[in-house]
Amino acid sequence: MRAPLASPPLRTALAAAGGAALITASLVLAFDAAAAPSFLVPGGVRSFPEWLSGPFAGLGERTTWTGFGWLLVVLFVAWLAVLAGARGVPARALIVAIVGVHAVFLLAPPLLSADIFGYVGLGRLPAVHHLDPYVFGTGAVPADPVHPYLRWHDAKSAYGPLFTVLAELLVPLGIAGAVWAFKAIAFVASLATVALVWKLAERRGHDPRLAAALVGLNPIVLAFEVGGGHNDALMVALAVAGIALVELRRPAGGAVAFVLGAALKLTPGLLLPFAWAGRPDRRGGLLAGAAFAALAAGAVAVAAFGAHAAGFLSTVPGANGGVALHSVPNEIALRVTGSGLSTAGRTVATALTVVAIAAALWRAWRGADWITCAGWAMLAVLLGTAWLLPWYVTWLTPLAALGTSTRLRAATILIVAYVAATRVPFLLA
Repeated sequence: MRAPLASPPLRTALAAAGGAALITASLVLAFDAAAAPSFLVPGGVRSFPEWLSGPFAGLGERTTWTGFGWLLVVLFVAWLAVLAGARGVPARALIVAIVGVHAVFLLAPPLLSADIFGYVGLGRLPAVHHLDPYVFGTGAVPADPVHPYLRWHDAKSAYGPLFTVLAELLVPLGIAGAVWAFKAIAFVASLATVALVWKLAERRGHDPRLAAALVGLNPIVLAFEVGGGHNDALMVALAVAGIALVELRRPAGGAVAFVLGAALKLTPGLLLPFAWAGRPDRRGGLLAGAAFAALAAGAVAVAAFGAHAAGFLSTVPGANGGVALHSVPNEIALRVTGSGLSTAGRTVATALTVVAIAAALWRAWRGADWITCAGWAMLAVLLGTAWLLPWYVTWLTPLAALGTSTRLRAATILIVAYVAATRVPFLLA
């Protein structure tokens, strides 16, 4: 008889060591980001006031890309260790670790992206300057005090109308207040996602500790999504809330959550057809809820933006030719042809993605677990998009945690490894 891979005490020790390393690396990253202007806080390169550095100012030191790369490697390996031993960890200890490390990244300056300042700038366009954010870029008013913190000055809103309205509602808080409000929203939304995943995993007969660790201690979720204050955290929370409502036999509410999430950012809309295909007994409620939410969101969008209410459909980066350097299609094109992704290559990648989504939808229709099928479809989207950014993998992690496929979970860990590696200089050399 083969011995088990790890005895319960060994699993507990492995998870404890991983958790300690993850928390330590998180603190070092947060402290170093707050120490001085650096690439860790792209929005603070030109101006780094005290309100931006946050409560960790003075606790760290300026780091290098190599130093950051090693921190990211430690975060990833530590996460793997926690996953390997999660079943031996007391539930309370795991919950405390998840909340604690989330708090570290809440209090860190906006990490590894200046998108959060773009959110503020987009909100200020209509609220302060009476300009449509689907027509004008964030830097349309150079005299606006948010201008020094922006990275993209010509970027129009690539987000749904409900998110753009939310950004406008936060304008009275000022630039500092709005930035930290967005970080707080990401923090709360991410923890809400973990809580929902825990409850749903229990309901579906999974070990909730493994599911929660897969989502809540994921280094991309922590450093990029919560640390960066990205709106993907809110979108993912709505998507998982929709899944929970469908599973709890409240399909109309689930459809409302999916549509509202899509009105923030399109991705949650992908879950609606899978719920419809995989839950034939709930199709009427799903259709009714989707229709109601679409009408309500549409009314808000038209009231706020008039003829440009659907403007985000043409401004998302992938829709106007944007190609991210480390998107999978572009990496393949670079290695096969020696040049970047062509129009033909983009067409092939899109076609393959559509085929994969259709195949997953067919499996859900035929009775396979609809959450798992939606997870495979989301993985296909991530592999096929020309515009892949690290925090996009957070769209997939809850689906992998709740699905029935160990292969999907393994694939999720691999794509997290890939996007993390694209930010580690010595792995790219």
